[in-house]
Amino acid sequence: MNAAGILQIVVFFVLLTALAIPLGIYMARVYQGERTFASVILGPIERGLYKLCGIKPEQEQHWTAYAFAVLAFSLIGILVMYGLMRLQALLPLNPAGEAAVAPDLAFNTAVSFATNTNWQNYGGESTMSYLTQMLGMTVHNFTSAATGMAVAIALVRGFARRSAKTIGNFYVDAIRSILYILLPLAVVFTLFLVWQGVPQNFDPYVSATTLEGASQTIAQGPVASQDAIKLLGTNGGGFFNANSAHPYENPTALANLFQIIGLLVISGGLVVAFGRMIKDGRQARALYAAMALMLVVGIGVCYWAEAAGNPAIASQGVDITASDQAPGGNMEGKEVRFGLSASAIYAAATTGTSTGAVNSMHDSFTPIGGMVPMVNLMLGEVIFGGVGAGLHGMIVFVIITVFIAGLMVGRTPEYLGKKMESKEVKLAVLSIIVFPLSVLCLGSLAVVLPIATPAIAAAGPHGLSEAVYAYASATANNGSAFGGFSGNTPYHNSALALAMLLGRFIVIIPTLAIAGALAAKKTVPPSAGTFPTHGWLFVALLISVIVVVAGLTFFPVLALGPIVEQLSLAAGTLF
Repeated sequence: MNAAGILQIVVFFVLLTALAIPLGIYMARVYQGERTFASVILGPIERGLYKLCGIKPEQEQHWTAYAFAVLAFSLIGILVMYGLMRLQALLPLNPAGEAAVAPDLAFNTAVSFATNTNWQNYGGESTMSYLTQMLGMTVHNFTSAATGMAVAIALVRGFARRSAKTIGNFYVDAIRSILYILLPLAVVFTLFLVWQGVPQNFDPYVSATTLEGASQTIAQGPVASQDAIKLLGTNGGGFFNANSAHPYENPTALANLFQIIGLLVISGGLVVAFGRMIKDGRQARALYAAMALMLVVGIGVCYWAEAAGNPAIASQGVDITASDQAPGGNMEGKEVRFGLSASAIYAAATTGTSTGAVNSMHDSFTPIGGMVPMVNLMLGEVIFGGVGAGLHGMIVFVIITVFIAGLMVGRTPEYLGKKMESKEVKLAVLSIIVFPLSVLCLGSLAVVLPIATPAIAAAGPHGLSEAVYAYASATANNGSAFGGFSGNTPYHNSALALAMLLGRFIVIIPTLAIAGALAAKKTVPPSAGTFPTHGWLFVALLISVIVVVAGLTFFPVLALGPIVEQLSLAAGTLF
């Protein structure tokens, strides 16, 4: 670790916070139906879309109708994308002549993009046509992100409303998310990426002869537009197989910095919007502080582990001094253009959210460095998390935390004037417990079933890490992977798709049920026994609950995977 790397981390957080605050204020106005500077242009378009789709914006939905709309919208998206991939050989904008995608891979990919996971068991430039990339991947990057944002806002309304029967209209929330937030930001970010050198064209692939005399095919395409929304919508699906490690997706250090900010800024802004909508900015600052602190720790541990280098080298008698490590460390699997600090920030940020984009290969990190992205996934997508999903995931943990605090003071727990009774606590537990059930059950099958184990490339504890990481990533709707895991088999395409569906919808449905229950409640005035939820004591308790829940559940797996691998490397034992 050095001063330049630490400075990068500081600059990143300053810029992120500076952009998230005004964006959050703007988003709160959008979701409350207030006039904004964009209303002059986008207002008529919004009203036209309502008329075209037969939506009555004033007609709000009970939480059950809201949940049904979410499920129906997502199901239609899965079917449309599946058909697009199966028929792409017959459709236009396919200059490379890509064949139809195999049924199991098409199913996995359709589920992946509809659930905001963007798990990619394929190479984008060698499997998908331009039309599939645009109408399939790029469109779903907007719609899946808008779905998560809508659910978060519905939950916020549950706290903001009193004795209400409805929590909003899903279609209105989704349209506003796309029209006023995702689309304008994506246009600006696309232009920025094009300026930085990211391609945006429909040119055919280019053939080139390398210096060694070999032939190389260089893919082209509408890269910048997909790159922008893959980050802003915390989707992560790359146009190219190497994702943001590819120079066409991530050409400069400035582009890399703003890609990391882009994948966090809407999630951070939604926390600010939460404070504005409930009219208590202190609560938003507490949640933002908890998220930021966990991300800082993750970045710090990952950066330290990678800067320290591979412990097996020292164990074999090689002299590794501080000066030797300063310019190097563990550079395996990393872009030399970005180095250790930018790689550590990207790895922690992309797994703290549900983005899954990468600018380095997590499989090549040191065991402890690679454990940081894994732990971020295991915490349940709450370190800022996916757009919308991070906020409603964090609020679910807040409900558990105030329940524990209520037990401490011997009274019914409260949050924002709403009593958290048995119904809300049970729904919160259901939302949380689905994650370890999915990861541990499906992950255990991946390491014991003969049909599943050939996908694991590494021997020993790292092989276990590869399999567990895959199912943690799928359930957390993240999409990044340890590259040694070969998931493009009928079994894993199906099992990973199941994990994605569980991690998305068995979390969303209880969350919306909580929103409906809270909206119907009256508020109670604070009293001397009310546990304050805006101070550092609550922030510390909230982080502790998150860490303990994940730690108690996943520590045995971590001990058998990255921890024992780190100790083995230090002892000179290789697998």
